[in-house]
Amino acid sequence: MTTTENRYDVKDLAQARAGHDRIAWAERDMPVLRQVRERFEKERPFEGVRFAACLHVTTETANLLLALQAGGAEVAVCASNPLSTQDDVAAALVESGIAAYAVKGEDADRYYSHIESVLATRPNITMDDGADLVSTLHLKHTELLPEVAGGTEETTTGVNRLKVMAAEGELKFPIVAVNEAHTKHMFDNRYGTGQSTLDGILRATNRLLAGRTFVVAGYGWCGKGIASRARGLGSQVVVTEIDPVRALEAVMDGFRVMPMSEAARIADVIVTVTGGLHAIGADTIANLKDGAMLANSGHFNDEIDIPALERLSTAKRTLRPFVDEYEFADGRKVILIAEGRLVNLGAAEGHPASVMDMSFANQALSAEWVLKNHRDLRGQVYDVPSEIDRDVARLKLESLGVRIDALSSSQQAYASEWRSGT
Repeated sequence: MTTTENRYDVKDLAQARAGHDRIAWAERDMPVLRQVRERFEKERPFEGVRFAACLHVTTETANLLLALQAGGAEVAVCASNPLSTQDDVAAALVESGIAAYAVKGEDADRYYSHIESVLATRPNITMDDGADLVSTLHLKHTELLPEVAGGTEETTTGVNRLKVMAAEGELKFPIVAVNEAHTKHMFDNRYGTGQSTLDGILRATNRLLAGRTFVVAGYGWCGKGIASRARGLGSQVVVTEIDPVRALEAVMDGFRVMPMSEAARIADVIVTVTGGLHAIGADTIANLKDGAMLANSGHFNDEIDIPALERLSTAKRTLRPFVDEYEFADGRKVILIAEGRLVNLGAAEGHPASVMDMSFANQALSAEWVLKNHRDLRGQVYDVPSEIDRDVARLKLESLGVRIDALSSSQQAYASEWRSGT
């Protein structure tokens, strides 16, 4: 329900106790963010600063938001995907004093009304996952732009959207592309998406993947992780790509590479992670074999042409939660998992906390950096400063009990001379 003060819209505040417990469980595996939060508590870098976040409302995200709050921030959050919200976590955030607007399974109207509710807090810093918040701000609330110092963006899709806005001169404040940090995309995208995507498929279907032909559409960092984990479970993995360099990398990594038109005929499972439109289109759907399962782990649910799937089928039924069966006139049946939305968050819990520890430490530190430096920045997309990236890696290694080497003074002098050409 929504209070008279309009401070929240969540499914059930009675679920808060369970949410607090699960947030605490995730925090155990987030030592880097814990150290950031402890410093924030002492220094209060966000005193009086209003944050508007459009993120997946999960246990890991909750720990990020609580770290910002510990640093003095006033925080409001809405969901960045209609199926990714953990309702008990949303309730716990409300109890913790964070304005939360998120309900698992919300329709499009409610989704965008929640973005409006968050923007109504007149933010100074934005945190986005997919750029829906920033896009809405620029399109519908230009009067708020002068109050925004900057923001952060978490995902590849959002970074791409924001770079287009910047190139066209439409982006009016600086955004730090957290997705571009090495400690984000190399670990979150590869290890996090790899494991959580398979987790979502298995939770939804309870199908054995060993011996199945598993097709991965797209061989970026997310695709690499999914392909690796599917092979680890015994699947025969096929990769489809449009980029010759990535396709060659997939071949050299030991995967079969072929066009989607060929892969569709042999696929038992297809997962899309391209960031593009209709990686599985009407032609592909027409070529799918009986029993093929489709899932998407890209940000938006348009990587699978669901309208074409609806149009080409003659019947549809829900077999179990997050599993819809479409039947065609020729008797073939095709399975769509989690409505074609992010399967790792729609049908499972998203990335493990130990991976999100690095991503959200980058988020928190990048927000601090953009707040300090926004007067010297333009309406562009900026990489995470290398010192933040390296500091997050150093803290993570320390938490794992791993030590690394350091150059001696003579080695440092030699390296300096080599770089200078002397």
